[in-house]
Amino acid sequence: MTSDLPPAKILVVDDEPDLEALITQKFRRQIRGGQVTFLFAHDGHEALELLGANRDVDLVVSDINMPGMDGLTLLAKLQESDDKPSTIIVSAYGDMANIRTAMNRGAFDFLTKPIDFTDLETTIERTLRHVGSLREGRRRQMMAERAHASLARYFSPNLAERLAGDTSGLELGGVRREVASLFTDIAGFTGLVESLDPAQLAEILNGYFAEMTDLVFAHEGTVAKIVGDALHVLFGAPGDQPDHAARAVACALSLDTASEAFRARWRDRGIEIGATRIGVHAGPAIVGNFGGGRYFDYTAYGDTINTSARLENANKAFGTRICVSQSVVIRAEQFRGRPVGDLLLRGKQGALRAFEPLTEEEYDGETLSRYLDAFAKLEAGEAGAMPAFAALVGLRPDDALSAFHLKRLLNGASGTRIEVR
Repeated sequence: MTSDLPPAKILVVDDEPDLEALITQKFRRQIRGGQVTFLFAHDGHEALELLGANRDVDLVVSDINMPGMDGLTLLAKLQESDDKPSTIIVSAYGDMANIRTAMNRGAFDFLTKPIDFTDLETTIERTLRHVGSLREGRRRQMMAERAHASLARYFSPNLAERLAGDTSGLELGGVRREVASLFTDIAGFTGLVESLDPAQLAEILNGYFAEMTDLVFAHEGTVAKIVGDALHVLFGAPGDQPDHAARAVACALSLDTASEAFRARWRDRGIEIGATRIGVHAGPAIVGNFGGGRYFDYTAYGDTINTSARLENANKAFGTRICVSQSVVIRAEQFRGRPVGDLLLRGKQGALRAFEPLTEEEYDGETLSRYLDAFAKLEAGEAGAMPAFAALVGLRPDDALSAFHLKRLLNGASGTRIEVR
C-alpha cells in the first residue's frame, strides 16, 4: 500500500484464531504509519455489531465458512444496509459457484486461501481507491445539494441548480454588471406591526414573501435582500440577462397585482395592509458576494441601487404604486406606461424622468392617450394642462397621479420638474 492513501479502516471477519496476529504483523508498517486501522470479528453477527458502532469502516474483508453467520449471508446483509461497504471475500472454497454467489451479492473482489499477503495488499489498495472515488462522488453530491439549498433562497430554481454545480462565480468579491434593480416596501407597515400579535405578523409576512419571491423566481430574478417588509431584487445578476429591464417591469406589474390581491384577502379578515410600493432603475452596479468566509451576502452596490430605492419612496408623493426610471423604459421593449415627471431625487444632482408602468386592464388606450396629451401640455407650459388634468380626474377619480398634477397646477406650480424628498 502506498503512503499517499488516506487513513483507512478495515474490518476483517474470519474465525481463524491466528489471523488477527498474522494480519497485524504483515501490515505493521502501514498501521504504525497511520495509513490503516484494522478491526476484527469472528463471524457475521459480530461483524454487524462492529459495523453499527463504526460507521466509518472503509472496507470489509470476510471469510465464507464461519459459525453463526457465514460470509455470503453477511454479504447479503451488507448490501441491504444504507452504507453498503465494499467487500472482499477470502475463502478456501474457490469454486465458481461461491465466486458467482459472492459477486452477485455485491462483492468487489474474491481471493482464495491460503492468503497471498502480497496479493491481499494489492487488492485492498485497489478496493480502497474505488471506495475513495465513491466517497468523493458522494461528497461532491452533498456539497452540491447544500449549495442548491442555500442558493435557492436567493435565486430562481433553475439558476440555483446551475450555480450549485459551479459556484466559482459566487466567490468573495464583486464585478461590475448592467442590472435592473427593483425595491419594494409596504406602506405604513411599521405602524401596523404595533397592532398585530406575533402569530398574525408571522402569518402575514410569511405569506406575503412566499408569494412575492415565487413571482420573482418566475421572472428569473435574484432576491438580494429581505429586510423587514422590504424586498430587493436584481435582474441581470449573477447571470447575463439581455432583457433584464423588461423582466424587471414585468415582475413589478406581477408583484403589484399579487400584493393588491393579498391586501384584499386580509382586508376581508379585518386587517388593512398598506399598498406595496415598487421602484425600478437600470444601470451599472458592482455585484457579488461580500462579507467573509462564514457569511454569505450576495448583493449589489452603486448609484443604480440607490436610485431604485429612491424611486420606490417617490411613489408616496404621487399616489402611485410603481415608479420606474427612463433608463428602464429605454432598455425594455414594448413598454406600456405614462410619464410621472422629471424627479429631483434626494442625493441626486440632475433630474430623472420617471414613468408609471400600466397594464391595459388598469388604464385603457383612450385614457392613456388623454393623459399623454395633458402631460405634453404640462411639459410645454401650456395653459390647457390644468383643464386637461381636471377632465382626467373627472373621468377617473381614482387616478392619483392625474390628481397630483392637477393639485400642483392649482397651487401655482408648472412644468414637469418635481422635487422629491
